[in-house]
Amino acid sequence: MQQKYVKSNAMARLVLLLLWVLRGPVFCADCPKLCSCGTDNQIICQDGKVDHVPNDFPRGFSKLIFKYTSLHIIPSGAFFGLNNLTSIWVLQNDALENIEENTFANLPKLNEIIIDKAKLLVHIDQGAFRNLPQLRYMTITNTGIGYFPDITNIHSEDFILLEFRDNVNMHIIPSNAFQGLSSGTLNINLAGNQNLQNLHDDVFVGATGPTVLDISRTSISVLPTHGLKFVKKLIAQSTANLKRLPSLDNFVELREASMTYPSHCCAFQNENAKKKNEIQWSAVCNKLYNNISSQKESENSRLLSKRSLQMNSTFPQEYAFIDNEAWFDLNDDEPSFDYGFCTNVDVICNPKADDFNPCEDIVGKDILRVIIWLMNILAIVGNIAVLIVLLTSRYKLTVPRFLMCNLAFSDFCMGLYLLLIASVDIRTKGRYYNYAIDWQTGAGCASAGFFTIFASELSVYTLTAITLERWHTITYAMQLDRKLCLRHAIVIMSGGWIFSFTVAVLPLIGISNYRKVSICLPMDINSPVSQAYIIFILILNVIAFLLICFCYIKIYLTVRNPNFISTNSDTKIAKRMAVLIFTDFICMSPISFFAISAALKVPFITVSNSKILLVLFYPINSCANPFLYAIFTKTFRRDFYILLSRFGCCEMKAQLYRTETTSSIHNSNVRNGALATASQFGQGMAYTELQVANHRRLQEAQSQFMRVPSNN
Repeated sequence: MQQKYVKSNAMARLVLLLLWVLRGPVFCADCPKLCSCGTDNQIICQDGKVDHVPNDFPRGFSKLIFKYTSLHIIPSGAFFGLNNLTSIWVLQNDALENIEENTFANLPKLNEIIIDKAKLLVHIDQGAFRNLPQLRYMTITNTGIGYFPDITNIHSEDFILLEFRDNVNMHIIPSNAFQGLSSGTLNINLAGNQNLQNLHDDVFVGATGPTVLDISRTSISVLPTHGLKFVKKLIAQSTANLKRLPSLDNFVELREASMTYPSHCCAFQNENAKKKNEIQWSAVCNKLYNNISSQKESENSRLLSKRSLQMNSTFPQEYAFIDNEAWFDLNDDEPSFDYGFCTNVDVICNPKADDFNPCEDIVGKDILRVIIWLMNILAIVGNIAVLIVLLTSRYKLTVPRFLMCNLAFSDFCMGLYLLLIASVDIRTKGRYYNYAIDWQTGAGCASAGFFTIFASELSVYTLTAITLERWHTITYAMQLDRKLCLRHAIVIMSGGWIFSFTVAVLPLIGISNYRKVSICLPMDINSPVSQAYIIFILILNVIAFLLICFCYIKIYLTVRNPNFISTNSDTKIAKRMAVLIFTDFICMSPISFFAISAALKVPFITVSNSKILLVLFYPINSCANPFLYAIFTKTFRRDFYILLSRFGCCEMKAQLYRTETTSSIHNSNVRNGALATASQFGQGMAYTELQVANHRRLQEAQSQFMRVPSNN
């Protein structure tokens, strides 16, 4: 019996082997010329000699591969009648130029089409893809076609993954491009089409989906508004032109997003917070949560009561119904409501906002908005008034006046910077995520950054020059040959303009940049050169501040010297000096401290908090300078009223100031004459005239010091 079983088993194996051997040659005998056939029902046409699609394919195979062929055209009906065909791969056919109408048509089992690396393929006829009910995967990549192929007649009955990638000549995808593709959902991958710029607003109309949309490495600048409600995953990495998102109400089902810019993730983060807040304050949702909590408490209480009764073996029989679980389902007959809107699912988005670009508006808090508008109005109006009065004055343009004009212009530029920041903040309030890239990478932010660096450095330079000029005038008041002339001041300030312009231009040519933060300051310290640039500017400003303080201390000690001819104004001088150094200190100290620590990559403050410094401290000098240096001085008021008198206003005030000026000059001449008479008993008239001149110089220097304070 055992021997008979062994013989039977051996016989069966021999029969199977014979059938397999006989089947192979038959299938291979049907294989087209220049193609090879495998035992896994696939045919591979892989040779440069293959220059046309064979018409004698056997009917039983399921997979067809064309690779490294010389095909120029895949003709209409090339695969007609191959009803068992499930996959067609057309790979690396460098000569392929055209796919004709009805090429991929009426193939009931076809579920995969791959066309890859056909750089000369520039034309796919309309209707090339038709009636493919089982199609699930379609790839057209690395071709030369310049328009989106017609896939509206495929009519797949299943889910489809469409990959249309790395077609460099593609520029636009028209409306209704995916209509009729599938009755199921779509996943669409358009990544790598570098010149694809436009998705028609109705591109997804008529399609169910897409649920996944990938537009990475394209030039798309605007997403369509129709059809986004089905998208659950959006991928837009390295899509630099996509700077704005459509209304977030379009993303109904979105759960995950991979974007190019962190600001776009701020949009979803803000939306998540908004939804949570709405749910928190919703009366319906609160009622639902309370009901759920009550039900849980009731359930727990019921279970405890049941267990307690079960433990008591003597409980009365009338309470036996407690064993019935259904008794406690008291609300089964109540209508059920869909409370889905009370559940919030956050959108997971990358890249996250970094420390330099937090998810907030440019200025941030409303109180800062009010202050920055006050600051920029004061800076612009005050400095324009100073420039107009000084430049239209009939009096001689002296060195202090010339320096004041430079200071007023630099502070006016700072006012323009604040005006730009405040204006953009108002325009983008609550929606900055949609304007962040345009603003920070555009000409607006570059201009604002240039203005602020140019203005701050020119202001610091001019303040230092004014302080040194005051110190020089008072220290060398007795030496007329060392008097600073206007031409000297012009040369000095020319150097200041060149320096300030150079420092402001460097971030525009790659040494740091103004794009790093929304307030357009050069905060990029990624390279050693950029870090050195920031540290150099900050240390230079600190040195200038210390120099100003040192000079004013020297000036004060000079006027307090008993040998110095005093005008009994020491108290006024001390008060002015205290104001000047205080404004310099509150402006320079916090900014320099935190900026230097950040430049050394040891930040003690966030960008959000640094905006407080920007609004409250940074522009203080630009607002205070016109008042401390000009508007609060008697000389400025004289020039101002005289200017108004030219237009028929304040003529009496102007005449009063003219009279005071004339009287002052007369009294000065009388004193000088008396001094000359007394001096005839000394060393002669020449020496006396020198003393008179020196005395006049000392009075002028002291009055100019009192009139022209310093600020940073």
